[in-house]
Amino acid sequence: MTSIVEVYRRWPAREDCIAHLEKVRWPGGALCPYCGAERVSHNRDSSREATAERWKCQRCKRSFSVTVGTIFHNTHVDLQRWFLLISLMLSAKKGLSAMQAARDLDMRRPTVWSMMHRVRKALADDGELLAGIVEKPISAASRARPIGATMTRPAAKA
Repeated sequence: MTSIVEVYRRWPAREDCIAHLEKVRWPGGALCPYCGAERVSHNRDSSREATAERWKCQRCKRSFSVTVGTIFHNTHVDLQRWFLLISLMLSAKKGLSAMQAARDLDMRRPTVWSMMHRVRKALADDGELLAGIVEKPISAASRARPIGATMTRPAAKA
Protein backbone atom coordinates (compact mmCIF):
# COMPACT_ATOMS: atom_id res chain seq x y z
CA MET A 1 0.00 0.00 0.00
CA THR A 2 1.44 3.32 -1.08
CA SER A 3 0.39 6.72 0.21
CA ILE A 4 -0.46 9.62 -2.04
CA VAL A 5 2.73 11.41 -1.04
CA GLU A 6 4.75 8.29 -1.90
CA VAL A 7 3.11 8.14 -5.35
CA TYR A 8 4.24 11.71 -6.03
CA ARG A 9 7.76 10.94 -4.77
CA ARG A 10 8.22 7.75 -6.76
CA TRP A 11 6.57 8.90 -9.99
CA PRO A 12 6.77 12.71 -10.23
CA ALA A 13 6.47 12.84 -14.03
CA ARG A 14 4.99 10.87 -16.93
CA GLU A 15 8.43 9.60 -17.94
CA ASP A 16 8.92 8.06 -14.48
CA CYS A 17 5.56 6.29 -14.72
CA ILE A 18 6.44 4.91 -18.16
CA ALA A 19 9.87 3.78 -16.96
CA HIS A 20 8.25 1.97 -14.03
CA LEU A 21 5.70 0.23 -16.26
CA GLU A 22 8.46 -0.84 -18.68
CA LYS A 23 10.53 -2.24 -15.81
CA VAL A 24 7.56 -4.18 -14.39
CA ARG A 25 6.13 -5.39 -17.70
CA TRP A 26 9.38 -6.11 -19.54
CA PRO A 27 12.09 -7.00 -16.99
CA GLY A 28 14.23 -8.61 -19.70
CA GLY A 29 13.70 -5.89 -22.32
CA ALA A 30 10.82 -4.69 -24.46
CA LEU A 31 8.70 -7.18 -26.42
CA CYS A 32 6.16 -6.50 -29.14
CA PRO A 33 2.67 -7.02 -27.66
CA TYR A 34 1.29 -7.89 -31.10
CA CYS A 35 3.69 -10.56 -32.39
CA GLY A 36 5.98 -11.20 -29.39
CA ALA A 37 9.18 -10.23 -31.20
CA GLU A 38 12.20 -9.16 -29.19
CA ARG A 39 13.62 -6.99 -31.99
CA VAL A 40 12.08 -3.64 -31.10
CA SER A 41 13.47 -0.13 -31.07
CA HIS A 42 12.38 3.30 -29.97
CA ASN A 43 10.11 4.78 -32.61
CA ARG A 44 11.83 7.56 -34.53
CA ASP A 45 9.86 10.19 -36.36
CA SER A 46 11.51 12.56 -38.83
CA SER A 47 9.81 15.54 -37.20
CA ARG A 48 10.97 14.72 -33.66
CA GLU A 49 13.68 12.83 -31.81
CA ALA A 50 13.33 9.39 -30.29
CA THR A 51 10.45 9.35 -27.85
CA ALA A 52 10.56 7.64 -24.49
CA GLU A 53 7.07 6.21 -24.80
CA ARG A 54 6.72 4.72 -28.32
CA TRP A 55 8.37 1.56 -29.62
CA LYS A 56 8.44 -0.02 -33.09
CA CYS A 57 8.59 -3.72 -33.84
CA GLN A 58 11.13 -4.74 -36.48
CA ARG A 59 9.12 -7.86 -37.45
CA CYS A 60 5.52 -6.64 -37.80
CA LYS A 61 6.42 -2.92 -38.18
CA ARG A 62 3.75 -1.84 -35.70
CA SER A 63 4.20 1.01 -33.29
CA PHE A 64 3.26 0.48 -29.64
CA SER A 65 3.73 1.75 -26.12
CA VAL A 66 4.07 -0.01 -22.78
CA THR A 67 0.38 0.60 -22.07
CA VAL A 68 -0.88 -1.59 -24.95
CA GLY A 69 -2.94 -4.45 -23.55
CA THR A 70 -3.17 -2.95 -20.06
CA ILE A 71 -5.84 -1.00 -18.17
CA PHE A 72 -3.99 2.18 -19.14
CA HIS A 73 -4.42 1.61 -22.89
CA ASN A 74 -6.59 4.05 -24.90
CA THR A 75 -7.08 6.59 -22.13
CA HIS A 76 -6.23 10.26 -22.11
CA VAL A 77 -5.77 10.29 -18.34
CA ASP A 78 -2.15 10.71 -17.31
CA LEU A 79 -0.46 7.74 -15.67
CA GLN A 80 0.20 9.55 -12.41
CA ARG A 81 -3.54 9.94 -11.84
CA TRP A 82 -4.00 6.26 -12.59
CA PHE A 83 -1.35 5.41 -9.99
CA LEU A 84 -3.01 7.79 -7.50
CA LEU A 85 -6.41 6.18 -8.07
CA ILE A 86 -5.01 2.70 -7.56
CA SER A 87 -3.34 3.87 -4.36
CA LEU A 88 -6.58 5.43 -3.11
CA MET A 89 -8.56 2.28 -3.93
CA LEU A 90 -6.12 -0.04 -2.20
CA SER A 91 -5.79 2.11 0.92
CA ALA A 92 -9.51 2.72 1.49
CA LYS A 93 -10.73 0.58 4.39
CA LYS A 94 -14.39 0.47 3.42
CA GLY A 95 -14.06 0.97 -0.30
CA LEU A 96 -13.97 4.16 -2.32
CA SER A 97 -16.86 5.76 -4.14
CA ALA A 98 -16.39 7.18 -7.61
CA MET A 99 -17.69 10.52 -6.35
CA GLN A 100 -15.08 10.73 -3.59
CA ALA A 101 -12.29 9.66 -5.94
CA ALA A 102 -13.45 12.25 -8.48
CA ARG A 103 -13.20 14.96 -5.82
CA ASP A 104 -9.78 13.75 -4.70
CA LEU A 105 -8.37 13.55 -8.24
CA ASP A 106 -10.15 16.67 -9.55
CA MET A 107 -11.79 14.73 -12.38
CA ARG A 108 -15.31 13.98 -13.62
CA ARG A 109 -17.21 11.19 -11.88
CA PRO A 110 -18.00 9.16 -15.05
CA THR A 111 -14.32 9.14 -16.00
CA VAL A 112 -13.27 8.01 -12.53
CA TRP A 113 -16.02 5.37 -12.46
CA SER A 114 -14.72 3.94 -15.74
CA MET A 115 -11.16 3.93 -14.42
CA MET A 116 -12.24 2.23 -11.18
CA HIS A 117 -14.13 -0.37 -13.19
CA ARG A 118 -10.97 -1.18 -15.16
CA VAL A 119 -8.90 -1.46 -11.98
CA ARG A 120 -11.47 -3.75 -10.33
CA LYS A 121 -11.62 -5.93 -13.43
CA ALA A 122 -7.83 -6.22 -13.45
CA LEU A 123 -7.79 -7.13 -9.75
CA ALA A 124 -10.64 -9.65 -10.04
CA ASP A 125 -9.90 -13.17 -8.90
CA ASP A 126 -10.05 -15.57 -11.82
CA GLY A 127 -10.43 -18.56 -9.50
CA GLU A 128 -7.02 -20.04 -10.26
CA LEU A 129 -5.34 -18.79 -7.10
CA LEU A 130 -7.23 -21.17 -4.80
CA ALA A 131 -8.06 -23.89 -7.33
CA GLY A 132 -8.03 -27.46 -6.11
CA ILE A 133 -8.35 -28.76 -2.58
CA VAL A 134 -7.97 -26.20 0.16
CA GLU A 135 -7.37 -27.66 3.62
CA LYS A 136 -8.38 -25.92 6.78
CA PRO A 137 -6.05 -26.38 9.75
CA ILE A 138 -7.56 -27.72 12.97
CA SER A 139 -7.46 -25.05 15.61
CA ALA A 140 -9.22 -24.13 18.80
CA ALA A 141 -11.66 -22.03 16.80
CA SER A 142 -12.71 -25.01 14.67
CA ARG A 143 -13.33 -27.15 17.79
CA ALA A 144 -15.73 -24.60 19.23
CA ARG A 145 -19.35 -25.53 19.73
CA PRO A 146 -21.60 -25.45 16.66
CA ILE A 147 -23.70 -22.41 15.86
CA GLY A 148 -27.01 -22.51 17.68
CA ALA A 149 -25.80 -24.85 20.43
CA THR A 150 -26.75 -23.68 23.87
CA MET A 151 -24.34 -23.56 26.68
CA THR A 152 -25.45 -25.34 29.82
CA ARG A 153 -24.28 -24.28 33.21
CA PRO A 154 -23.70 -26.70 36.03
CA ALA A 155 -26.36 -26.57 38.70
CA ALA A 156 -25.57 -24.32 41.62
CA LYS A 157 -24.86 -26.13 44.86
CA ALA A 158 -26.95 -25.02 47.78
